[in-house]
Amino acid sequence: MTSTMEREETKVKGLFERLEKLEEVAEDIESREPGSAASLRGVVQEALEEAEPVRVRVAASLLEFSDRTVRTWIDEGLLTVRGEHPLRLDPVRLHEVLHLVRDLRGAGRKRDLLDAVWYRLQDSALLDRSDLQASLDEMRKGMLRPALSKAEQDAAEVN
Repeated sequence: MTSTMEREETKVKGLFERLEKLEEVAEDIESREPGSAASLRGVVQEALEEAEPVRVRVAASLLEFSDRTVRTWIDEGLLTVRGEHPLRLDPVRLHEVLHLVRDLRGAGRKRDLLDAVWYRLQDSALLDRSDLQASLDEMRKGMLRPALSKAEQDAAEVN
């Protein structure tokens, strides 16, 4: 007979595996059917948002890290807590971090994953900012304005 923890781990792993398959299909059809790909990604997001919070031990198993490492990542703000007793994690953020960890491992990265994942998340958050997207769009269109020094800005304001 299996324990509650084992059943929970099996359930969460099964959910994440099914969602990974949907994401693979979305990636495969992206160029031919962008609307369908976006729809599949929406289903994945909805399923993650509706999923129950994940225990630290289950998250550690998914990420292939120790419970201690996962708790460190929680303390550092890399993983988001969504329940206190017992400590449980937000499945949306866990899924995002799981993708980054797999990508980094796939690229041969084995050490300093905390820092590497943290930097990737920061880069992603920066790229999601609308002001940066607008600036990048202006740059692509050739709408460039040179950066001015403080002295040049002050002189321009006087004139």
